[in-house]
Amino acid sequence: MKGRAELGDWRDETLARVRTLIREADPAAVEETKWVKASKELGTPTWSHAGGICTGEVYQSVVKLTFYRGASLDDPARLFNSSLDGKVRRAIDIHEGEELDATAFKALIRAAVALNTSGGTKSTKRT
Repeated sequence: MKGRAELGDWRDETLARVRTLIREADPAAVEETKWVKASKELGTPTWSHAGGICTGEVYQSVVKLTFYRGASLDDPARLFNSSLDGKVRRAIDIHEGEELDATAFKALIRAAVALNTSGGTKSTKRT
């Protein structure tokens, strides 16, 4: 099975950065590749710790980080910029040339893990 690194463009660099930030935020997070399609030979990286944290979907013009329970996470830095109307998920779309706020992203990862390990939900209110 081929990995994402074979795309050879900015999307690879973005996913590599995301992987690093997730490991820094939660060294116990598990990365798996799911939903591999024979036609593409590439799957979707997913991260979990006591439940799903997020996925890293790669599209032509965006890398989309979809948080499984994003609507239940506080996002004071307003990283979520996609899927904002969903009742459960929230996503961060990263376009070529955009930088992800590392500190705020790691805080979201930690909050997602805390939510998974607590078994509860938090307010969906955005500040």
